[in-house]
Amino acid sequence: MEGEKIKFENGRIKVPDSPVIPYIEGDGTGPDIMRTSKKVWDSAVEISYNGKREIKWLEIFAGEKAIELYHNPLPEETYDAIREYRVAIKGPLITPVGGGYRSLNVSMRQRLDLYACVRPSRHYKGVPTPVKNPEELDVIIFRENTEDVYAGIEWEMGTAEAKKVIDFLKEEMKVSIRSDSGIGVKPISEFATKRLVRKALEYVVANNRKSLTLVHKGNIMKFTEGAFKNWGYEVALDEFRDRVITEDELWDQVKAEDGVTPVQKEGHYAELRGGRPSGDPGGRIIIKDRIADQMFQQILLRPSEYHVLALPNLNGDYFSDACAAQVGGLGMAPGANIGDEIALFEATHGAAPKYAGLDKVNPTALILSGVMMLEYLGWDEVAQLIKESINRTISKKLVTYDLARQLKGATELKCSEYGDALIKNMKEVSGKMPRDL
Repeated sequence: MEGEKIKFENGRIKVPDSPVIPYIEGDGTGPDIMRTSKKVWDSAVEISYNGKREIKWLEIFAGEKAIELYHNPLPEETYDAIREYRVAIKGPLITPVGGGYRSLNVSMRQRLDLYACVRPSRHYKGVPTPVKNPEELDVIIFRENTEDVYAGIEWEMGTAEAKKVIDFLKEEMKVSIRSDSGIGVKPISEFATKRLVRKALEYVVANNRKSLTLVHKGNIMKFTEGAFKNWGYEVALDEFRDRVITEDELWDQVKAEDGVTPVQKEGHYAELRGGRPSGDPGGRIIIKDRIADQMFQQILLRPSEYHVLALPNLNGDYFSDACAAQVGGLGMAPGANIGDEIALFEATHGAAPKYAGLDKVNPTALILSGVMMLEYLGWDEVAQLIKESINRTISKKLVTYDLARQLKGATELKCSEYGDALIKNMKEVSGKMPRDL
């Protein structure tokens, strides 16, 4: 087909002016939101580059459409295309509950070794939220994507396999487990942890973010989540020593400068342990860690103090949804799954099959996933244009039904009409049409 392949040279991405990018339409509402999103992305590229650059789309298949064509929900041809073209984007896919095939999203992340699930949360002006100051939250979550509960190692209660594991643990490890238990194994490895934290720190450095926080439950699970914290610090101090300072080092600096005694530390300076070091990091990135349950409170009460989070899989799943809720919900929540030289972008939400074909749902999460893709390609002008247009469009209360029912005086638009409004505002932002919206 027309277009050229994205390549990597010495670990750096090389993007041609006409890159071939595979896309998966998705199940349920996927066709509606993908159709609108592609129109927005293509228009933004055209406006930004006046035809000098263009995405060449290649449809590949997963989910219900793949079953119709290949009798397989996730054919090898799909994996091969993503490996060949390096960057892809997908709509939501349905995962059967309690039976059927395993999550296609999880399968793709693991088969393609897309070990970093990256989910930003920031507020767009005018989006209704349940918090008072949603603009204070601007955080990027790096969630480990291959281990922890995603390893999928478990045995059903009452099976021979579960009994065998329980008997082994009782007899060999002297662990007391009820015989009517289901059993799961939660692996967290040094290798997977360090490459995730490394990826997060590379992002922090490249984007001039102020801090990286390791979120864990290491006070209870010392050899898995506690190890995640320890290995994270090791990466920071071994590989980024000249760029980082730990929160404890910052505390020592404050003590040295102010002559604080241990007793005073627990009094006047106790706020340091709440996440507000008052020392000067000297332009360096602050490395922090927080217990997961405490962090849920912190992200609500002191969101502006956190910038990038690195978490094991399950913690990262909870936190990404919780942060999305603070800025308007999953309809505004983009995402990406990134490996060393392959990236697959996707919205965080599900397929909502009851709205399939109604041209109704909010495409913003998928559009913003495409914005992340454009930033990954280095096409920052295009990404910024789309974000500015989203701000303008929602500020004018031109929104889909999910936001319209929460905004007094809003104009409810269909999915496709919302896309058209974004394109019109992009032209306005770029100065290529009169202000008529």
